[in-house]
Amino acid sequence: MASYKNAPSLGRCSGFAAPSPQDAFHLPALRTSVPEARRRVSTLLGEWGAAQQVRDDVELVVTELFTNAVRHTDSEKVGCEIAVVGAHIRIEITDEGGPGASAPHALPGSLDQEGGRGLFLVGALSESWGTRPDDGGRGQVVWADLPYRTTAR
Repeated sequence: MASYKNAPSLGRCSGFAAPSPQDAFHLPALRTSVPEARRRVSTLLGEWGAAQQVRDDVELVVTELFTNAVRHTDSEKVGCEIAVVGAHIRIEITDEGGPGASAPHALPGSLDQEGGRGLFLVGALSESWGTRPDDGGRGQVVWADLPYRTTAR
């Protein structure tokens, strides 16, 4: 996992024009919002011409990170930003934090347990991922960079 100090947020660096294509949305921090987030991202990637493997991998990473934000924070809403940055697709999931909320990390031995495998999957599918505080300082952003390619035309 990389440090947030090495991961600027999308379109927020001074002198840096936000890449395109990109999109952002917020959904209520409810379990029922997880499939909605996955559908939105899948639709966007289809419109952008992303290869099917990219779509599948990004959908899985968004599902895992969005689920963690819903289950492990006191958020009322969860944000999702997605953008193509060069040869990568950047995903950022933002929560509102809350008491006891900590940076996500894979638990030792969780590969053998029913739950807890999500961050292992995120790490396996991502070229890099990490966390940083959100702009308000209360919540956090979990980001992941995955390889991006389009379908052959």
